[in-house]
Amino acid sequence: MSTVGTRPVVLPPAPWAFPTAQEHLLPNGVRLLLHDLPGQYVLSLRVVVPASLADEPEGLEGISSMTARLLDEGTAEHGPEEFAELMERHGMALGAGVSDGGLLVDVDVPQAHLPTAARLLTEALAHPVFPEAEVRRILRGRLAEIEQERASAAHRAAREVAATLWDPSERASRPAAGTVESVGRITREAIVEHHARRVGPQGATVVLAGDLTGTDAVRVLTETLGEWAAPRHEPGSRPGAPRPAADRARVVVVDRPGSVQTEIAVSCPGPDRSTPHGWAPHPVLAFVVGGSPNARLDAVLREEKGYTYGIRSSFRPRVAGGSFVTSGSVRSEVTGEAVELLLGILAGARDGFTAAELRSGVDFVSKTAPGRYATADAVADETAALALEGLPLDFTTRNLAALRELGVDDLDAAYRRVATGEWTVVLVGDAASIVPALEGRVPGPVTTVAR
Repeated sequence: MSTVGTRPVVLPPAPWAFPTAQEHLLPNGVRLLLHDLPGQYVLSLRVVVPASLADEPEGLEGISSMTARLLDEGTAEHGPEEFAELMERHGMALGAGVSDGGLLVDVDVPQAHLPTAARLLTEALAHPVFPEAEVRRILRGRLAEIEQERASAAHRAAREVAATLWDPSERASRPAAGTVESVGRITREAIVEHHARRVGPQGATVVLAGDLTGTDAVRVLTETLGEWAAPRHEPGSRPGAPRPAADRARVVVVDRPGSVQTEIAVSCPGPDRSTPHGWAPHPVLAFVVGGSPNARLDAVLREEKGYTYGIRSSFRPRVAGGSFVTSGSVRSEVTGEAVELLLGILAGARDGFTAAELRSGVDFVSKTAPGRYATADAVADETAALALEGLPLDFTTRNLAALRELGVDDLDAAYRRVATGEWTVVLVGDAASIVPALEGRVPGPVTTVAR
């Protein structure tokens, strides 16, 4: 005789909070934020140096990115090969890049090798030597990268969106890593000067996340990054929100003759995470409009029509300002109808969202948060972003709490503030077939540009 057990009751998950950081101040004034995460034995170390890309010398756009890429190509203490060998021997991975708001250097290293990693990182920030051969190699690599970006429909669309959406005088309208023309003007001397003026400890933040048991992290970082000095460092200006272009509400076709697919990108200005209206509605809106196969866009363009593998929407905050972008690819022959349907869905969303959509979006964003921040590198990245954006350390937790309190009216109001109907539409594909198919389907004139 068998017995049937009682079915267990599945309770909703308890509210989750982003890990709390311990805050310290290093001797040189650098802010130190520590996350002790038991079990995370690969530590994630981040250094944030605020600086606006708008501060780059005129005509040398991309010099900040090139400087970042060269930081680990040899220091006063170790040549390029020796530096690379030391990193490999200690299981250390170092990367560096820039955003509109500053320089971000990231290091991942096993717990036992933190002292060596911190010392090498300090060398890379304070004493890079920028060997002429390595400078030439990095610049050649960027020029080759530009050619690869031109060959990628998604990259080409993103570049054209930036050039169309933002006023031409704004740094945001041009690639962060520079163009062929600007990269071609960069010299080793210019990089040395840029590093001396723009990379230093003033206003910088160091983040360390991982299992800190048995590790005197404060002492280690005090004796390394706490001694980082840059006598000529001039803290950069805080970025302002880029001004939208006066003629941004138009359709641009980037011609790729013979293309069997069309890359679609539709954008408009959006908020940053410090918006006074609250950031909480925006990730929910992105999910509901174009964040899953059940979202409004895919429900029509993928599930009903079969035109695409997926169309995605996202809010992309900058340190100041941001954008709302919807992108994806469709078969070339259905471009006209697909664009018309997409713009219609985006416009129709201004009529309001449903309680079911609100609940699905809130559940997804809030209940997946523990997974999104389950690793030391994800926690370090988020804390570094908060520091760069000037947001309080409890922002992520407070935002999740605000998200759970959202109502349909909050979604409706947030969407209407952003989606005014003035869309920047960029299509990358075969202009000979795309342009005629757009007639009567899109507002305003259509401009064609060469690939």
